[in-house]
Amino acid sequence: MPDERQPRPPTLLDALAPVIVMIALIALTIATFGVGATDGPLQVALMVSAAFASLVALKKGYSWAALADAAIGDVLVAVTAGDQYVADVLPSRMFRGEFRRRGIAPQVLSRAVEDSGTVTSPLVPWNTCGAYMSGVLGVQTASYLPFCFFNLLSPVLDVLYGFIGFKAKQVQPPVVTAAPEAVEAQSA
Repeated sequence: MPDERQPRPPTLLDALAPVIVMIALIALTIATFGVGATDGPLQVALMVSAAFASLVALKKGYSWAALADAAIGDVLVAVTAGDQYVADVLPSRMFRGEFRRRGIAPQVLSRAVEDSGTVTSPLVPWNTCGAYMSGVLGVQTASYLPFCFFNLLSPVLDVLYGFIGFKAKQVQPPVVTAAPEAVEAQSA
């Protein structure tokens, strides 16, 4: 059953609260564990802040299913496809109708595809982007993977922004009307 709730726009506090929680948790983690924070505690802090953001989004009535599906689908296509452009075009065309049906602006779909498929392509060794970067740098993809903060965090932030509705422009969903022949047939 599709989620038909009408989302309410986030207040400034709703938009800033998850970021503040994330900054506080990262600072607390680094203060507690020092250099050892990168061994795992920092990831826990990021997961807790993402969970907090999802609670804010649920409170505001936002449906994150379409954005999450687009981002996850795009990353999966980027991993399975051999080319970045396939990872961008295929999910865009696949989710276009669903975004239109839910009244989400096409720019949001474009951003979701860009934030997930495009930036994760260099992290996949058999993708053309990963093969090129690995060849230019002269190292395996797994060697530079831990240093690709933007590439790893961008899909996560994309889904997080979908949760809280940040920059998720709503448009009027199309009205489905019956053909004139169908209306005449029903009235007769």
